Amino acid sequence: MAEQVLRTLMRTTDIVVTGLFSPAAVAAIGLADLYARLPLRIGLGLGGGAIALSSQDTGSDATANRDEAVTQAVLVGALSGVPFVVFGLLFGEAAIGVLGAPAGVAAMGGTYLAIIFATAPARHVALVAARSLQGTGDTRTPMYVNVVSNLLNIGGTVALGLGLGPFPRWEIVGVGVATAFGNVFTALALVAAIRWDLTEASFARPTDAVIARQLLAVSAPRIAEGLAATVAEFPFNSILLGFGTEVNAAYQIGRRMYQQVTGPLSRGYSVASSVVVGQALGEGDPVRARFEGWATGALALVSVGAIGVALVFGADRLVELFTDDAATLEYAADFARVYGLSAPFLAVFVVLSGALQGGSDTRTPFVARTTGMFGFMVGFSWLVGVVLDYGVAGAYAGIFLYYVWSLLVVGAGFRWGGWAARAADMMEERGSVEEA
Repeated sequence: MAEQVLRTLMRTTDIVVTGLFSPAAVAAIGLADLYARLPLRIGLGLGGGAIALSSQDTGSDATANRDEAVTQAVLVGALSGVPFVVFGLLFGEAAIGVLGAPAGVAAMGGTYLAIIFATAPARHVALVAARSLQGTGDTRTPMYVNVVSNLLNIGGTVALGLGLGPFPRWEIVGVGVATAFGNVFTALALVAAIRWDLTEASFARPTDAVIARQLLAVSAPRIAEGLAATVAEFPFNSILLGFGTEVNAAYQIGRRMYQQVTGPLSRGYSVASSVVVGQALGEGDPVRARFEGWATGALALVSVGAIGVALVFGADRLVELFTDDAATLEYAADFARVYGLSAPFLAVFVVLSGALQGGSDTRTPFVARTTGMFGFMVGFSWLVGVVLDYGVAGAYAGIFLYYVWSLLVVGAGFRWGGWAARAADMMEERGSVEEA
């Protein structure tokens, strides 16, 4: 959670700094972030596979298998980032323009995207390495590295974006350069920690095809889930742009405000549930694994739910930190309230998704998120907001219903799914436990 506080604060700082330029700059960085989530989703997906195998093999004391899974995940992550480098350099501005953004917004967003995509391989490595270590129970090393990285990132965003002191005023370019530097620093530091035995996990020569197959089998639905969620954001943002640039900028602000105050806890609980569920399964105790998942979900419901309530009542004042544009402020406060009301549902959904991931079930969260985003966030918002002409209110309702639906699906999967037996079979196949 401590790690995520600063990571989220870094992204919030990006919005605050660009908000000092113009609403168009906020929209540009928000639209570019849609594409920037693609390498993020792949990195998180591979990290999901790594944390599942790492936690289970740590619980069963199969350290050789764990180290090979970590190594294979890091290598795949680095290679899968290369296409994004090429895309960002060649098609950055066109990619923003195709969403319907004005020429000025497309130019700013395309420049920012090219800079971010240049470090996509490093971003993948950082995400995979961090989750691999978290699977062993070591959440401190990733925290130490990311705290330093994000502080440097935040300082770089302010200095290079605004041109403070001896630094040039690069505005949105400076924001991108600071983020790119943070990606590279995190990747190098985590790889060094694993390479020189500063952590429990180590690198090993990859030779086991079973581990590679299982890693990809667990990661693939997680990657698909993330990519589908990112793809759904494109038509949703286009819908919002149809209501006006201020509405889209307000969505970026309201969403960022919500992520800042609730995201660190939700993500921290999600990682924790993956680790404790995976390690309990590795120790051959599915009953404890199931209890750990529900208990973590209850903790998230109480804590994140309370923060969501506070966000509902404090939305007007909080969004003023991002912009002083009157039209944008009004919509941003409404988006923040919607996210505050959705907080309890989202928190438990994220935690139970993490618990299922620890049990090697990444398909159920994929189904939940994909059907929710396309069915409600995009479909319902378009039907009610555009076709029935209820405007932005349709988008508010679509967001809320998406989180409610997603929780219902993963809750049913965690309660009645066969994830514990599947995890046991996979551990037996790769030799992490003795055959029953």
